[in-house]
Amino acid sequence: MGVKTIKSKKEFYRSIGQGVVLVNFHAPWCAPCRLLEPIIDKIASTFKDRVFIHGLNVDEHEDLALNLEIHHVPTLIIFKEGREVERIIGLQEEIVLSEALNRALEGSAATSDSNPII
Repeated sequence: MGVKTIKSKKEFYRSIGQGVVLVNFHAPWCAPCRLLEPIIDKIASTFKDRVFIHGLNVDEHEDLALNLEIHHVPTLIIFKEGREVERIIGLQEEIVLSEALNRALEGSAATSDSNPII
């Protein structure tokens, strides 16, 4: 599947509605975001048939960033069926992201009882 860039608010809400989805909230000026890119690409390859991976530039979508309370970049949010199940802030190692995605796939993510975003 690879990493898909979200280009609109409508596309964002449509993309998080089904399955397990990882959204990478980033900015072009953010050095840790650039360091995270190859890790996200590897995660996309590893989880290619099980998880949808999207990127969202917070500078282009400030309204979404505010609504979702994105205060730092990079911020990674894992959604399952439209619900936020885990939030990871800052540059992380691949194993941290893999474990979080596995928890979401298994249904044991950190905040699986949260309200749906959509």
